[in-house]
Amino acid sequence: MAGTVRSVINPKLCMLIHVTVFAWYVFVLHTNCSLEISERHPGFRTYGGRWKYLTFINLVLQTVFFGLCAVTDVVHLLPSTRAPRGIPQVLVTARDACFTVLAVPVGTFVCGSFWSLYAYNRELVYPKYIDEIIPLWLNHALHSVVFPLLLLQMFLQHHQYPSRPKGILSLALFASLYLAWVLWVRHISGIWVYPILAHLSLVGLIVFLAIASVSMVPIYLLGEKLSLVIWSKAGDQKMKK
Repeated sequence: MAGTVRSVINPKLCMLIHVTVFAWYVFVLHTNCSLEISERHPGFRTYGGRWKYLTFINLVLQTVFFGLCAVTDVVHLLPSTRAPRGIPQVLVTARDACFTVLAVPVGTFVCGSFWSLYAYNRELVYPKYIDEIIPLWLNHALHSVVFPLLLLQMFLQHHQYPSRPKGILSLALFASLYLAWVLWVRHISGIWVYPILAHLSLVGLIVFLAIASVSMVPIYLLGEKLSLVIWSKAGDQKMKK
């Protein structure tokens, strides 16, 4: 049922983990927003600010998600007489939707696409001078740590996936809105959000953006499959006990 929370560990320990991860993301978000922006990298000061970068949007998304996890844990630990009627089910539904449709596909895409382009030619996505602005640990907090924390959450609690068409259409809507936002920023300010886009021809740009958008679908399907494998095994082990 949507209102139940399935976890492999003690609920209180689960809550402690969620609060810790949420605090970590709040710290990373605060640090990111407190950076002194160099004139060599005025991106945050230009049209759209930080909100034009998928990395920042993902950072906010992960912060909100783990905050939602912590709140859901607290509500479920309340005595049934004190828990607001209907609220636990709403929280679990919102948490599962956020995790399955956005947090996993977007977070995995951010990590995978960043390091793939970085390995090919870092100047296309993360020019070397940015190392003087963003500390190495913060770069990894934004583009590396996200993925293992998502895996931890996938093993920690069961998340109910929506129907496949509904989930993929919701993810496609997000990708389309972000793509429209990137093109709008280019139209209004004359700048590309990512350096690689400035090096592509019109055809190359269309192909690149199409591939980037469509690549989220197999990530979604992989997350769905992994969740099924993890929790079917967890259910089998519980039955054997």
